[in-house]
Amino acid sequence: MFSKRVVKVGKLTIGGSNSVVIQSMLNKFSEDVNGNLEQAANLEKTGCELIRISVPNKASLKTVYALKKALNTPIVADIHFNYKMAIESIYAGVDKIRINPGTIEKSNVKSIVAACLQNNIPIRVGINSGSIPVQILKAKGRTPEGLVAAALDSVALLNRFDFDNIIISVKSSNVLKTIKAYKLLALDCDYPLHLGVTESGNLEAGVVKSAIGVGVLLADGIGDTIRVSLTGDPLGEIVIAKEILKALDLKKGLNVISCPTCGRTRVDVTKIVNLLKQALIERHLDDLDMKVAVMGCVVNGSGEAKEADFGIVAGDGCGVIFKKGEVIKKVAEECLVKELIKLIEEGKKGEV
Repeated sequence: MFSKRVVKVGKLTIGGSNSVVIQSMLNKFSEDVNGNLEQAANLEKTGCELIRISVPNKASLKTVYALKKALNTPIVADIHFNYKMAIESIYAGVDKIRINPGTIEKSNVKSIVAACLQNNIPIRVGINSGSIPVQILKAKGRTPEGLVAAALDSVALLNRFDFDNIIISVKSSNVLKTIKAYKLLALDCDYPLHLGVTESGNLEAGVVKSAIGVGVLLADGIGDTIRVSLTGDPLGEIVIAKEILKALDLKKGLNVISCPTCGRTRVDVTKIVNLLKQALIERHLDDLDMKVAVMGCVVNGSGEAKEADFGIVAGDGCGVIFKKGEVIKKVAEECLVKELIKLIEEGKKGEV
């Protein structure tokens, strides 16, 4: 059920059968040029494919210009109330505008649309449960039906201005409301959908809410681009988004699986996994499309390790290393990571 329409956002194509796009939002003061440049560069390096920045005033436009000059990643201007900032952001070169038409006068929405049409810039209609227009709020409340009604009402407004270059989001901080809203919306339109559970909280709460809300929808074939909204450093949003997509086989990449350990475990599995992940990053192996298993005993370990590209099955102070289901060698605990990394590097060289 991935959307049939496609929307171009800079170099990206969102919708259709294209891969799900990962995005995030800068959270430095919008006027802080250097701070936003540094954060955006780190996001880009981590794998963020679309970066959004709030543009509340003219001072923040300097940051927009700087981001467009420094980055390859497309930039989205987040606009509320001040429609002129949307138009100025388009002149500054942004690749998409995000608005909630309910926070902008209709005549001013028309001005934004005119600038977008002239520059071939798409608009994301971003509806949150906290910003549903009053007339819809009175009729339907902050329900999934209310979110969808607000979104479709906004889309109808853009359509009246002969604008159809649209992406839609209908986010709630409530996971079940979010899921239902997107499912209803997917039945009523074929525009690309931007998924997310808004205001999901800190790392612990946000990861759970986003994994459930976004994951359920993607598993049903709904959604074309996602943001994992976390309170804190946005770099964490990219890491979690990648893991959600990899768990659903929607993105290739490194997948390290490990057992939860039990009373049979005789090695420090947690230490091994942490050292392994660190070593994979340091040796620039973390972008490989492979599955690596670290198992604490032979009960399920040998089966899991055999299904992985590489694996460790631990014994008493030692472990057996597997490659493509075959036992390679038995190694002391303190040498497991070193020997496994060596094997992975040899395998990578063999593929070149």
